[in-house]
This record gives sequence, C-alpha cells and structure tokens, in this order.
Amino acid sequence: MADHGLTQEVPTDSVSDMDRKQELTGTDSASDESKKPELNWNTFYEQRAGRLVVDPKEASIEFGEAIASKLKLSEDGTKVLWPQPTDSKYDPQNWSSLRKNMHLLIITLAAIVPDFDSGIGIAGTFQLATQYDTTTGVIINETANWSIFLLGWGGLFAVILIRRYGRLPVLFWSQVLAAAFLAGCTFAPNLRTFTVMRCLTALFGTAPQVTGLYVVTDLFPFHLQARKLNIWTMGFILSPFISPFAFGFLVARLSWRWAYGIGSIYGAIVCILIMLFMEETMYDRNIDPIPEPAEEGFSYRFKTLIGITGYKMSKYRLSWYEATASLFRVVWRPHLLIILVFEALVFGFSIGINVTTPCFWEHHHLWDTASRSLLSLAVMGRHWCVGIIIGELIGRFNNDYIMNVSIRRNNGVFEAESRLWACYVGIPLYICGFVLLGASFQNQLSPGAFIMGFGISMVAVMIITVAVYAYCNDCFPQHPGEISALVNLARTLGGFAVAYFQIPWAVKNGTLQVFGVESAVVTGLFFLCVPLIQIKGRYFRERFSL
Repeated sequence: MADHGLTQEVPTDSVSDMDRKQELTGTDSASDESKKPELNWNTFYEQRAGRLVVDPKEASIEFGEAIASKLKLSEDGTKVLWPQPTDSKYDPQNWSSLRKNMHLLIITLAAIVPDFDSGIGIAGTFQLATQYDTTTGVIINETANWSIFLLGWGGLFAVILIRRYGRLPVLFWSQVLAAAFLAGCTFAPNLRTFTVMRCLTALFGTAPQVTGLYVVTDLFPFHLQARKLNIWTMGFILSPFISPFAFGFLVARLSWRWAYGIGSIYGAIVCILIMLFMEETMYDRNIDPIPEPAEEGFSYRFKTLIGITGYKMSKYRLSWYEATASLFRVVWRPHLLIILVFEALVFGFSIGINVTTPCFWEHHHLWDTASRSLLSLAVMGRHWCVGIIIGELIGRFNNDYIMNVSIRRNNGVFEAESRLWACYVGIPLYICGFVLLGASFQNQLSPGAFIMGFGISMVAVMIITVAVYAYCNDCFPQHPGEISALVNLARTLGGFAVAYFQIPWAVKNGTLQVFGVESAVVTGLFFLCVPLIQIKGRYFRERFSL
C-alpha cells in the first residue's frame, strides 16, 4: 500500500457549502461547473504555491463537484493529495510505503556523510596539529572552517546538475568522489595535501543535503512531507557530532589516520547502498506526455545510475542557462531571503559550538582526553535520545497539529506561513540550551550541565530548521533543489564565520557572554523575521512567488 492510499470520492456539497460556493463565484453551481477551466493536475500543486486546498469538502466548493470527485485522497479520506498521483506505476508517489521509506533511510544516511566527514577533523584536531607541527588554531582555520564553507557552495553546483541529469547519478557520483577524496585525507603526507583533500571532500560530498528535499517531495504527498523532512534533517543536524563521538577514543590511542580511514569505509558503504537500492525519483510531471522508461531490468538501472538515461533526458529538461539562472531567480524573493538570514544564524551558531568545543575544553582545562571522549559518548547518547524520541515526537505531532489547525481555521485551505508557528516552540529551547552551555564552560559545571545544554540547543535547532525547510518548500514547490541548496548555503556560511570570532571573544569575555549574546541575536532576529512573514507572507507569495 502506498503512503497516500487509494482513490476515494469527495463528499458531495451540503446546502450551506452550495450557498457559500454561490457567494464566492456569484453564480449557481451548474453554470459554475460548466465554466470551470480545464486544470492540469500534474502541475497544479506547483502553480498554487503556498496555498493548497486540502479538505475534500472545500475542494468541492472551489473546483466544483464534478472535478473534485476525481481527486485522489489520503487513506483516511480526510486530505486531498498534492501533488496528485498519476495512474502510472513509474510515478514515485504510487510506490509502496516500504519502497519509499527505504529511499528515505538511504538518503538520510547519505546526508550524514558531509558533516560527518567534516567532524572527523574535530576529533583529531590536537593530533593533526602535532603531526603537521602547527597549532590547533591553524588546523581549525585552514581545514575545518574552509571545509564548512565549501559544504554550502557544493550544493549550488549539485542542484544545477540534478536539474539536468536527475537525482540518482548526481547523488551516486558525488558520494564516490567524496569517499575517494576522504581516502586522500587518510594518506595525506603534509598539511597542504590534507587541506586540499578535506576541502574537495566537502565540495563533492554535500549533494545529499540538496538531494534529500528532492527525494522527500518526489515520494511523499504534501501532508506527510514535514514529518519525513524531520527524519532527513535529523541526519545532518546530528552528523557533525557523530564523528567526534565515534573517533574520540580512537585518535587518543591510535593515529588520526584510522579515523579518516573508517570514515572512508562509511562513505563506501553509502555508495554501495545507493548503487544497490536507490532508484531515480525524478518524475517529469511538467512534460506532456510524461516520459516513461522504454526498458526495464539491470541494463536500464545501470544506465540510470551512471547518468546515461539522465543525459538522454536532459534535452527535455531545463537548459544549462535556465538551471543556473533558477537559483538567482529564487534567492532574492523577500520572504525567502528574510527566513534564510534567520536560519543562517540559528544553524550557524550551532556549527560554531561543534567546531570550537575542543578549544574551550582545552582552554578551561576541562577533563583529559579520555574524559572528553566519555563526555562525547554521553552527548551523543543524549542527542540520539532527544533527537530520535523527543525530536521525532515534536516533528510528528507538533507539525501535524499546526498543519491541521491551520487547515481548519482557513476553511480547508493550508497557508504556508503556518509552518513557522513551530519556531515559537524552538526559540525558548534555543535560549535555554545556549545559556546553559555558556555557563557550563565558564563556571566549569558538571558534565551533566554540558550534556543538557547541548541536547536542548540541538532539539531547538532541529525544530526551527524543519519548519524553515517546510515553509520554503511550500512557497516554492517547483524549486525544492534550489531551496535546499540555498538553506544549506545559508547555514554553512553562518557556521563558517563563527569560529573566527567565537574563540577570541570567549577568551576575552567568557563563554557565558558569547553564548548568551548569540542566543539574544537569534531571538531578536526571530521577532523581526517570523511575525513579519506570518503577517505579510500571503502578500509576498502573491507578489513575488514564481
């Protein structure tokens, strides 16, 4: 059974609904339905950016009973499916739940790769400085910060290629190259070679953090997307902390090269999973007629994986100019630009925590290497507990609750701005987590305080980030790749800058001031950005959406 369920008939209008319909249209139902223009249901979801009729009864009112009765509904019959699935077995919206969730699992594992690879250097910061006869500051500035910087820009190039050649070949080749360059880090003879390899790993490895939003929107209907995005974003939010946890003990007792070697093996495993189980999820709904495979079997799968099928299909898709210009056409839209600035600092400050934590531990002489590794283990245990249990519960119930309340209040219509109500839950947690983190460093509190601060702040980041992704995707359903690439760029640019000022600032004035001011800046931006978008969002969408 597919996630969206079977086709069902929309309930007939009640008398009050018929009256409301006449008030809205100024005509009776018979003449109204006869004048309804023919709608292209394959692209209707994209044309109604940010405003979707979700309630079946409202669909009867807005579209007419004759048209609405043909719409496909969710399993329980309470929601209209957007996008409307076709009748083809090749439409990813018609795949089984098992097939869809397997793809979601693999793309989440792949989304872990970029920040996981970047975080390996954090576990080995002191050993790298000793190996290459330099300081930890040089290691952080020349390798960690620049690899974070390139994580953002790599996504922009990935989305251009995806627009032309499809999701699968770009995902596959990017991960093959990332694994190869990470292996180069493992055997790097000097700091210059190591830096180049680490930066190239980041540049090519970031594709899953763009492809993931594509895959979620390709596979799942609108009303399930926020729930699935919660799982995907959890992967790359937690990933920078997995490698310090996994390799903390290893680099303390063996060489840092073992850490990079194991990271290369993980990248190779992801490549194998993509090769064996992933399929092309790109379904060209905007082409009439929709092109479908002329062959099946191993030969077709191999050609799709390496990009031959995508190359043949590229003549029907965007040109190189259109694929490149699409990013610039999207980025300046005010409702997107405002929320990108907000997300850049929300996520950027959290990246700064991960990059600078080893330096704070060293500066405050907090525990020895083994104790730090134990602390990393505790932090990761806390992260997984919070991220999977509490974060999933919040993502599942809070986002679904907000969506359902919004639909009821708007007479069966969903407005994209309602997604941002989740930020009101995230901001208080963000403040508490950051202030507790700053106090735990400065006042040398127990490891429990540090663990609590870390866990609370990361849950807050996940809540806010999922809301931002869902809102932007709802506003620009034709451009999930561009949205994902721009959000990824914003968060990495924010994180890239933090390490340069956070360490000297903390040394001079203390970590409590640093983390307190950072949380205050984010809170101030929240009050400036989120209410403005919620109030003026509909105007922005009607005036500026594509």
